[in-house]
Amino acid sequence: MPITVAVDAMGGDDAPGVVVEGAVQAARSGGANLRVLLFGPAERIRPLLDRALNGEALPVELHDAPDVIEMAESPSAAIKNKRRSSIHLGLAAHKADLADAFVSAGNTGAVMAGALVILGRIPGVDRPSLVGFYPTTKGLALLLDAGSNVDCKPEYLVQFGRMGSIYAERILRAEKPTVGLINIGEEPGKGNAQAKSAYELMREAYGIRFAGNVEGRDVMHHAADVIVADGFVGNVMLKLGESITTALPHMAAQAMQRLKLGAEEQQLVGRVLSEIKRPFNYENYGGAPLLGVSGNVIIGHGGSTPRAIERMIQAGAELARQGVTEAVAESF
Repeated sequence: MPITVAVDAMGGDDAPGVVVEGAVQAARSGGANLRVLLFGPAERIRPLLDRALNGEALPVELHDAPDVIEMAESPSAAIKNKRRSSIHLGLAAHKADLADAFVSAGNTGAVMAGALVILGRIPGVDRPSLVGFYPTTKGLALLLDAGSNVDCKPEYLVQFGRMGSIYAERILRAEKPTVGLINIGEEPGKGNAQAKSAYELMREAYGIRFAGNVEGRDVMHHAADVIVADGFVGNVMLKLGESITTALPHMAAQAMQRLKLGAEEQQLVGRVLSEIKRPFNYENYGGAPLLGVSGNVIIGHGGSTPRAIERMIQAGAELARQGVTEAVAESF
């Protein structure tokens, strides 16, 4: 039985062109195991889809969704007033079990608001959380929250740790994943009131293998499989990590100029930098899962390329295939 993924064809800075192209690529690579439902204005998307398919018989279906939610629109107002949008109808298809997952590179707030209104929260989860991926010296670490909850109670941080642990087990295949709490020091009793309280709760929490406080300098040395922070700190960390891909080459170019390296030496350094940058490329991770809602939702980068869209669809299918949402519901 193939996994069916509903896709917001109007989501992203370069939609719908790149989304259609990415959806076709995903259907082609998924073979008989994947079916794609594209939601968006049919008159705009049909010519693009026909061109991308070029006569090839692939499991990609177009569903008309004439309303478009722009990137800068108010999320709550858009979800309330644009009930025939690609986000609203795509999520509704998932709710009605016509699709196993929903993915979008569109208005993040609108996707989150729509997921909460249409799919609802998993009972026991106070705040759904976006997952970020942080490359380390020992593979990936998960970062929760990546920006969806700027102000958090200590109890929310514990829930992020529990959801992140399940995702790490199911998707990253981490055995007994550890959970670390971002703080300004390793010792118990460090940090602000939120961190101190969260530390005590995590130490006793069900479903968490607590590794204690983690300082920023230890994150990329894989101090824990799951790193927990409020959305304000988490988003700063995520954006700092993204800057490595642009800052390192610039700094390396300046250093090579000072050292007067020859062309061959510069090429060698460039190859090394390319390998270092690879894990930081957002295209590799297929967007950010939204854990804690009663469904499988992936939210992608607004500047997603066709490759990033393809990976988002694959990530949505894998989220459904591995039963992450069901496991979170059972845990809570």
